Amino acid sequence: MRVALFITCVNDTLFPGTGKAVVSLLRRLGCDVDFPQAQTCCGQMHINTGYRPEGVRLARHFAEVFDGYDAVVAPSGSCAAMVREQYPRLGVEPPPVHDLSEFLIDVLEVEDVGAAFPHRVTYHPTCHSLRGLRLGDKPTRLLRRVRGLELVPLQGAEECCGFGGTFAVKNPAISAAMCADKVRNVMDTGAEVLCAADNSCLMHIGGTMRRQRTGVRIMHLAEILDAR
Repeated sequence: MRVALFITCVNDTLFPGTGKAVVSLLRRLGCDVDFPQAQTCCGQMHINTGYRPEGVRLARHFAEVFDGYDAVVAPSGSCAAMVREQYPRLGVEPPPVHDLSEFLIDVLEVEDVGAAFPHRVTYHPTCHSLRGLRLGDKPTRLLRRVRGLELVPLQGAEECCGFGGTFAVKNPAISAAMCADKVRNVMDTGAEVLCAADNSCLMHIGGTMRRQRTGVRIMHLAEILDAR
């Protein structure tokens, strides 16, 4: 299967290790993975802030760059939801974009990816992956099959962490209060690692945890699934 990696802006700029983990994992599972060098932003920020013409141009470019692949895999529920939900409303036919967890379970039909990660982990389902893509329990099903991993439930897991992209910029006080609630719930789990499918949310929560010196690490789902 010929698969393209859509890295996303946040991962490309701040979390390149996540993209490397996706490629390593998919190749281990037999996929032919390509990284189109011409890819750019999907246009989510532009559309969300009212720059529709600019967003449409980026959407059209995205569709051209990823045309012809059997599947496009993104380590971001937020950006995958943008392509699948918003592109048709912009008059752009979206390529077959999948979040990593749904690609593994629904397309490759794999739950045990051969990972091993002997740590206590809790999972935060980000808003776009939960409500936009409706991933349900796919990420946690994958985590439960990781050898040595102890998955502990997170109270208020379905509550937003307060990031929301431009929301955190426009409403910093509310965003910080929401994040404080999330961090408190994470700490109550006793987990060593907080996992999610979006590094943007992990960056937001992780920043607060670092300032509080909690000692809890943040890790993208792809990095845990690639761990051996």
